[in-house]
Amino acid sequence: MSIINPAELDLKEESVVRINRVAKVTSRGKRFSFSTLVVIGDGNGHIGAGLGKANEVISSIAKAKDNAKRNIFKAKIVNGTIPHKIVGKYGSSRVLLKPASQGTGIIAGGPVRAVMEQVGINNILSKRYGSTNPLNIVRASINALENLQDAVLVANKRGMTIKELFG
Repeated sequence: MSIINPAELDLKEESVVRINRVAKVTSRGKRFSFSTLVVIGDGNGHIGAGLGKANEVISSIAKAKDNAKRNIFKAKIVNGTIPHKIVGKYGSSRVLLKPASQGTGIIAGGPVRAVMEQVGINNILSKRYGSTNPLNIVRASINALENLQDAVLVANKRGMTIKELFG
């Protein structure tokens, strides 16, 4: 896997999936800080997710965006959808992604929808199983996108033509 330079990509506006206010209780009261989950992509197959934590919302979003830029990778997309059905796993969250025909749109909940919009997938069906934690769902979606196989590469590995591969 090659390292992708985020400066070379035309990144879209980041999607803030979740802002979580966390409190540390001290003898002087509560100290609040913010934990932010951000998804960033170029709408052309590149996607990254990041987590940032700071005392203000703006700086936590900036930290999360920097973290997401460090985790960018290229997903395999075919005609605005994915090449095959796949289940992504992270923690106790499972995300099922199924390719959909042209005109279907993104049938997905909040965290999965944010990932699909940023990566540039326009037609997909999804279902979430297990934990509803947005961080785990985003990471499960990204896990599914990372594990997608390209039909041409699979056919070459098996020493077959694409016609033989699909019967």
